[in-house]
Amino acid sequence: MPLIEVEGLEKRYRQRTLWRAPRVTHAVRDVSFSIAAGETFGLVGESGSGKTTTGRCLLRLIEPSAGRVRFNGEDVLALDRRRLRAMRRQMQMVFQDPYASLNPRHRVAAILTEPLDIHAVGTPTWRLARATELLELVGLDRSALQRYPHEFSGGQRQRIGIARALALEPSFIVADEPVSALDVSVQAQIVNLLGELQRQLSLTYLFISHDLRLVRHICTRVAVMYRGRIVELAPTAALFATARHPYTRALLSAVPIPDPDIPPQRITFDPASVDPDAPLREVVPGHFARA
Repeated sequence: MPLIEVEGLEKRYRQRTLWRAPRVTHAVRDVSFSIAAGETFGLVGESGSGKTTTGRCLLRLIEPSAGRVRFNGEDVLALDRRRLRAMRRQMQMVFQDPYASLNPRHRVAAILTEPLDIHAVGTPTWRLARATELLELVGLDRSALQRYPHEFSGGQRQRIGIARALALEPSFIVADEPVSALDVSVQAQIVNLLGELQRQLSLTYLFISHDLRLVRHICTRVAVMYRGRIVELAPTAALFATARHPYTRALLSAVPIPDPDIPPQRITFDPASVDPDAPLREVVPGHFARA
């Protein structure tokens, strides 16, 4: 049984105006996928395609408008507040911006012990020891406990954000573009850290990104989103080798080629060339596309 099962997930926003009827924006439409335990599942697409909204809906940081999300067979969307809080110990998020996701008024010790305080885990002494352990886990020294976020680099802040996400020993992590705000040299360090933590702690990732080169390197399967829908879903190697949807092919053609002697062959995607309401069907075993 998959660890995460998503069926028909939708998120609609109603925008009210003074003189006109409310306008409904579909941020996520009929999104379905599953993630196996221990897998790194990639969710890619342009800005505004619905990737982050999908990830937040899975954790109910945003309440979905329709659909079903199962975690270990239990419907997350049917949980009351008390049971949802208990389940959130198993489902955490690493945010995109390491500068905005940490409270600038709190020292690192308070940032790392806050999840433990909220869930009443352990004694104050044990929580501080756990914070030290978390820092070591992500490659930082215990001296960081008494420092503020502004005293760290972007990569170090993201390590603190990862440590906070691991405080309650979750099994599922939504990583929302965790390296996009970092320098290229630091990105590799964070990606390697995530891989090491996955092997060490048996983590399952939903990895949200617009960097196709990165996704190709770390993800086992990839879903491509366009205007709130998944237009293609396949094992990573199959997606990059034989993309079926025109939008996917256009995305792949935009990936820079390191060899300057090879001329780029950009593909222009024409939305009018596809039926947005076409069903997501299995074109070959394990490879789905709206085509």
